[in-house]
Amino acid sequence: MLLGDLLSLLTSTGTKVSDEEETDDTSCSTATNGTTNNQKALNSNGKSTGDDINQPRESACLSAADPATPVESTRSSVNGIDGYGTIAPPGNFVKHMESVSNLPPIFPVDGPGFFPDYDYDMVGTLESVSNLPPIFPVDGPGFFPDYDYDMVGTLNRTHSILRMQHLEEESPKSCIKPTLRKTHLSFWEDAMNFTEGSIPQSIVIALCIGTVCGVAAFLYYSILFAALEFIWHTLPELYIIGKWSENLYVLWIPIVGLTMALMTGLTVVFLGEPGDLAYTIKCVHEKAYISMNHVVPMVCASMFSILGGGSLGPEAPLVAICAALGGFVSRRVFKQRSRNVVRKHTLMGMAGALAAFFGSPLGGSLFALEVNSRFGIEYFEHTVEAIFSGEVCLVVFRALSGLPIRSIWIIAEPTLASANPLDVLTGAFIGLLGAGVAACFSSLHFKVMDVFGNMGLLVNSRAVYRGLLGGSVIVLLGMLIPHTMFWGEFEFQTIATMAPAANLEFIRPTSGLIGFEMDSGWKALIVGIAKIIAISFTVAGGYRGGFIFPFFAAGAAFGRALTSVFPGIPVQLACLCFAASINVSITRTCLSSSIILCYLSGEQQAMPGVLAASLVSLFATSYMPFIKTQIVRSDLDSSLFYMKGRDKGLQDSYNDLEAL
Repeated sequence: MLLGDLLSLLTSTGTKVSDEEETDDTSCSTATNGTTNNQKALNSNGKSTGDDINQPRESACLSAADPATPVESTRSSVNGIDGYGTIAPPGNFVKHMESVSNLPPIFPVDGPGFFPDYDYDMVGTLESVSNLPPIFPVDGPGFFPDYDYDMVGTLNRTHSILRMQHLEEESPKSCIKPTLRKTHLSFWEDAMNFTEGSIPQSIVIALCIGTVCGVAAFLYYSILFAALEFIWHTLPELYIIGKWSENLYVLWIPIVGLTMALMTGLTVVFLGEPGDLAYTIKCVHEKAYISMNHVVPMVCASMFSILGGGSLGPEAPLVAICAALGGFVSRRVFKQRSRNVVRKHTLMGMAGALAAFFGSPLGGSLFALEVNSRFGIEYFEHTVEAIFSGEVCLVVFRALSGLPIRSIWIIAEPTLASANPLDVLTGAFIGLLGAGVAACFSSLHFKVMDVFGNMGLLVNSRAVYRGLLGGSVIVLLGMLIPHTMFWGEFEFQTIATMAPAANLEFIRPTSGLIGFEMDSGWKALIVGIAKIIAISFTVAGGYRGGFIFPFFAAGAAFGRALTSVFPGIPVQLACLCFAASINVSITRTCLSSSIILCYLSGEQQAMPGVLAASLVSLFATSYMPFIKTQIVRSDLDSSLFYMKGRDKGLQDSYNDLEAL
């Protein structure tokens, strides 16, 4: 007997509930796991991490079958229909079968099904339900002698799906009813109502955030490079060259380096905690935004860190600053309260910062999305909007700064004309080598952090001593090997081409203390090792900045060392694959790192090999997390759902939605 016969039979028993009773029953069944989802949104102290966003509410619904009996949720599969059914103990079996009768009328009963008052989207659901096997016998309210009770769960789940879009708003004491649509109405209606989380709203807010972050990135960039030019070029030319003994020129490196280390520590002591990349990721997961009180400390601390020659770059500070601005625009200007919507706008700011800085809107935006997790993009529903914001920010920043949108490195000429399967295998091999280097760096860094911790230097009250200790190692390495100074964006060209040290962009004098030149494979290896040591002590010293470009520079050095052993490997492929594999092992950004490196070098034909290196290094270091705040998101069950008629006093949408 088909489903229509069952429904006719059940309806004939006289079991009928009011619309209000239907809604209560459905809302309770769909909120069985609401408490679990809410608990995931709480921090380890049991408190919500939200600030301006309203606090989460525990679900008040009980089992529709029996308030005193726990409801078990199991996964069922009947004729290809998978779902989570609400299964009651045998004593409550009849009540569950009666709930099936709440399904809307089906016409005709012998066809695939048609709902005159419902969306045609439901027809497909009904058609799949009509494929259920016959149900026996017909003389009772419902009994399946030949089937598992999971069948009832399938029917219950179908009932929930059919009713989900038509639930009415109830009092705050009852469960929140989700819809199954990301765009609630039509584009025009969503635009007129400025519907929360809708596409028209995302377009408008992305334009605002992209513009604001583009201006902020331009101001940061202008101040930073003006200060670099003044400190490392203008002042030496005015007061050192020709006035000091040539043997004393190298003293300018420790003078500037230790002064900026001192200023970095004082910034943390007097202005407060600036945060870092790990803190930014933590805020994205927990609060969905970064507080604005971190912006000024981050600007100052990162400026001093970079001016002092530390091996950290402007990319992470820009990410933190623009993330804070994105969340601020969302919460303060547009008054958004849904946590996942605010998170989307925070990610728009992060994507804009990296797209503007790298000059690659796709690679930079994907990096901002990938870096939050250890394996792929988990905030996938925000990908398109974030990339759009990155494109807007790129246009604003590059237009204001006058910088072209093009590649910045020429590793070798001519560029690679094509790729072949051997390049992919070579990339995979280099990916393993890069993963090994990253593992060595990780082990070294945690030992260095232990040393700083045992000395009591990891508390902010002792940030000055911490900065001076880290700065001393940075300065010493810089005097011996000038290639290790600064973040590596401009040094990459000199390292990858093994050009004379005189081509180094910022450091003065470029010869350092011993006149070091990277002119052989062994010296390239020395530069690579010294660079990762410099990165470790820069981070341990409390400097603020990003290690994307520093790892790129270290990878270029290791790549040149590899080509001295295997000269048959193209220089472009060796440098880019090593750079990608080390960076991916640390940051977990497989896709974006490959895109960024190939774009910045203009080596599009290297993409297959670079991507292979990135993938292999990602897999090889899957169980070696470096950034501890990269965690699995807790709201995957309801990531695409938005509220319809949500009570203003309730928490954001995803915490109270049940996974369908």
